[in-house]
Amino acid sequence: MPQQKPPSADTGHKSPGDPWQAFGYLVSGVLLYGLLGWGLDRWLGTSFLVVIGIVVGAGFGIYLTWNSLNRPPSAD
Repeated sequence: MPQQKPPSADTGHKSPGDPWQAFGYLVSGVLLYGLLGWGLDRWLGTSFLVVIGIVVGAGFGIYLTWNSLNRPPSAD
């Protein structure tokens, strides 16, 4: 009879459907790239790069969330 591992309460890994992970990806992407766009706006004297940075950051956050949700389950 094969040994079965009992289900552990906390493995230390995030579940792939964790909403806080998705929230973190979106917020950090918007903040990071928005801040980068703001800095470039200040440096170059423009006023449109902050908007581009926010949109690009949101896009990267959505991509990372999509990528983490479509990852195949690990065989632990």
